[in-house]
Amino acid sequence: MIRVVLADDDALVLQGLSAIVGSFEDVELVGSTSSGREALALCRTVRPDVAVLDIRMPGTDGIEVARALIAEGLAAPLLLTTFDEPDLITRALEVGACGYVLKNSPVQRLHSAIVTVAEGGTVFSPDVLDFIRSQMPAPAPAAFAGLTEREHEVVALIAEGLSNEQIAQRLFIANGTVRNHVSAILEKTGLEHRTQIAVRYYSGNTR
Repeated sequence: MIRVVLADDDALVLQGLSAIVGSFEDVELVGSTSSGREALALCRTVRPDVAVLDIRMPGTDGIEVARALIAEGLAAPLLLTTFDEPDLITRALEVGACGYVLKNSPVQRLHSAIVTVAEGGTVFSPDVLDFIRSQMPAPAPAAFAGLTEREHEVVALIAEGLSNEQIAQRLFIANGTVRNHVSAILEKTGLEHRTQIAVRYYSGNTR
């Protein structure tokens, strides 16, 4: 079971999300709260696999909670919001949020996003990907030029949102080999996390 914490400052939205997430057969809702500060404290206590976070909450917003969760290795943060403003998307990408999904997405997309993030993948709504492609600064042509052919394949699959296990299955290699490739990609490119790899991939050519 995938253990999930929810945080949203709108009581009705939180109630609805709780009912939806609670209906997923492979997901266990282990806590919900209406503030970012409480969400972080809750995650420190119950240690969920995924924290589904609204962005705009009083006090500590969802992006800052995501930053703390990643820094402390507490949970994979999935941002679920009605807001698709460029500055929010940029902040979310900078902190390394594992996903950014809009609240008007179909229920099945929310479920698949939770599963993907829990498995170590990344997921972004189509509108967010469109923003990345159109607005993010394009990298230099040689940004990924130092990678091997296999590492280029891994980059493309990370950009699809695949986890290490899924990449291993796709390429018929061991999970440990995928981890080594990801580490090499981060070292060669100077990037900090998988989200940055996906952003760099979508914002320009990889070669």
